[in-house]
Amino acid sequence: MRVLVPFDAREPKTRLDDVLDPGERTAFARAMLGDVLAVVREAGGDPEILATASLRDEYADVPVTVDDRPLSPAINDMLAGADGPVAVVMADLALSRPTDLRRLFDAEGDVVAVPGLGGGTNALVVRHPEFRVDYHGASFRDHREIAAEVGAEFHVLDSHRLATDVDERSDLVELLIHGTGEAANWLDAAGFVLAETDGRVDVRRPDDSDSERLK
Repeated sequence: MRVLVPFDAREPKTRLDDVLDPGERTAFARAMLGDVLAVVREAGGDPEILATASLRDEYADVPVTVDDRPLSPAINDMLAGADGPVAVVMADLALSRPTDLRRLFDAEGDVVAVPGLGGGTNALVVRHPEFRVDYHGASFRDHREIAAEVGAEFHVLDSHRLATDVDERSDLVELLIHGTGEAANWLDAAGFVLAETDGRVDVRRPDDSDSERLK
């Protein structure tokens, strides 16, 4: 299956700026992208990166389309020109496994959507020629309504791993606990560890003076 993987190549993961500097955010985001591309392949999909800026030759083995427009029009243009099913899998689903994506690719329905924990849409399969995306705000609800408007059968796929997009500090906890790929290894090498605070689990890392920051 053709699988679009959107990636912010300019200012990735800005909501992690309280724990990562700009260089680290870039390195961490690309580690997650690498994990997602590998899992898509293992699940039998054909990944394509939809990037906001050039990635140079770092991903020479993957088709890269550069489009600096907002996500919705960029994806909708690709859906409009598609001659078969298209999946959209976000580049920060670092907990995903091949079995999770196989479930997504094999699920029946004109539109198959994986809701994110905050109301977004973390992954989609689109088989209906008139369906278009709208990633603004509570996009999962919007996608359900758009499917109804165009007469598309809408199927919901629940998955803890696919619902967990790594955007904020609290998401790093999930990655340290459940992650097994390049992104989890990056966090470990950067010195991140789990820490309990007032009965809740958080992450912490050594001060810059104690360990070299990764770039």
